[in-house]
Formats: sequence, C-alpha cells, structure tokens
Amino acid sequence: MSNRSKKIFLILSVAVPFLLYCMYYYGMMIKNAPYKFSEFESLKFEFGYNDSLLNKYNSATGEYQFVNRRDSVVKMNMKLTKDDLLYLHRKAAELGFWDFPANELKTDSNERSPRYLMEFKYKRKTKKVVFDAAYSGNEKLVDANQRLIKEIQKVLTEAEARTKK
Repeated sequence: MSNRSKKIFLILSVAVPFLLYCMYYYGMMIKNAPYKFSEFESLKFEFGYNDSLLNKYNSATGEYQFVNRRDSVVKMNMKLTKDDLLYLHRKAAELGFWDFPANELKTDSNERSPRYLMEFKYKRKTKKVVFDAAYSGNEKLVDANQRLIKEIQKVLTEAEARTKK
C-alpha cells in the first residue's frame, strides 16, 4: 500500500463514520425537539402583585385583561399575529426559556413585588414558569426572565395599538 492510499483509507475509516454519526445524532435531536413552532398552540402571560395576577393575556382565546392607570380593569379581545408568536417563540428559545426552573419565587414573603406567569403551550409539551421580580437566584437567569417579560409586554403593547386603530 502506498502512503497516499493509507491516508485515504484512514480518512474513510475515521472521518466518514464520524460525520455520518453526527448527522444521524443531530438529525434525531432536531426531529424530536419538543419545542417546535410548527407545534405551537398558545401563549399565556399573567402578571400582578403576589397572588393577584390581574393583568392577563391568552393567545388561544385572545382574551386580554389589564389594569389601566386609573386602577380599573379593562377587558378586550386581541389576537396576536403569527409573526408576533413566532418572534416570541424565537426570543424564548434564544434566552433559554426551556431550561428555566418552573418556580422562581422570592424567599421573603413579606415583601410586595410583581409576579409573572409565562406559559408556552405546544402539542406535546407545555413550559410554565412563575417568576417573582424579587427572586434572588442566578443573575443571568433573572436577566433572561426580565428580558423575555419585556419582549412579551412590548409585543402586547404593539398589538393593542394595532387593535385600537
């Protein structure tokens, strides 16, 4: 065997099986990913102080309830577009929402602070996170939660403005 044929044999016997295995492994991971937008059903977002979550949005029904500046509860029906939901799905994936713990609550029960409930519902799985603004956990986790909450609120505000026009 020549030197060149030895190198070709080595490449074919090591690199090709490795590449095939990688394609198979990652292909199965992508195929079986639990949170695909094609399986997305609804988004539920609620927030308020402690246990009174008066501000609510449910994308399945379009029900939107919020407390305005005069402390009165306003109810309206507002649908998010598919682009809005895709944007929120991607933002949640980017921020690692699927890896957030389910309960991120504060340890001091005397303090009054905002509480948020975010739920992304898919055909095969549902991810629900309860986040308290006074949560004293990992700083990166708190920051990711706050960024996702701001994005959801921004999309809801834009959709409300579109609805009122």
